[in-house]
Amino acid sequence: MSEEKSKSPWLDQIKEWAKDIAIALAIGLVLKGSVADARMVPTPSMVPTVQVGDRIFVEKVILKFTGINRGDIIVFTPPVPSPDDYLKRVIGLPGETVEVKNGQVYINGEPLAEDYLAETIRYKYGPVTVPDGKVLVLGDNRNYSEDSHRWGLLEQSAIHGRAWLRYWPLNRAGALD
Repeated sequence: MSEEKSKSPWLDQIKEWAKDIAIALAIGLVLKGSVADARMVPTPSMVPTVQVGDRIFVEKVILKFTGINRGDIIVFTPPVPSPDDYLKRVIGLPGETVEVKNGQVYINGEPLAEDYLAETIRYKYGPVTVPDGKVLVLGDNRNYSEDSHRWGLLEQSAIHGRAWLRYWPLNRAGALD
């Protein structure tokens, strides 16, 4: 009987730990599904802003309150078959006319300042007027990105969240612009 008593505190402790771990996992799954998500970047379409292998946090709540803005880096389900979600920058918003010509993006006829590009754009696109419920997205690595200039406008309902923080590698950790 004394042996049974000595085992019982350990068993009680293990049950308590298991309960705490289960609660923590449940909270983590809820947060991952509705508040934030961690992702690894698999392609070079956002170079030089985001590199292959970078790890980023994607927030899902603030975007719902603030709406989508030009320059936001978003994660979304692409309108083309793909095993992965895509990461691109929002360029054109509903009601705007977007055109790419002479190596420059134009919004409603005005050149868009884009200091995050590493090279001049080598294609032409548009002009296209973005309808309600859609956005035009482009990768920062414009000449090598599968984005709106190839497959068209993106439904806003396909957007999962906004990439807001790189947490790995540590030497480049910080906010994404």
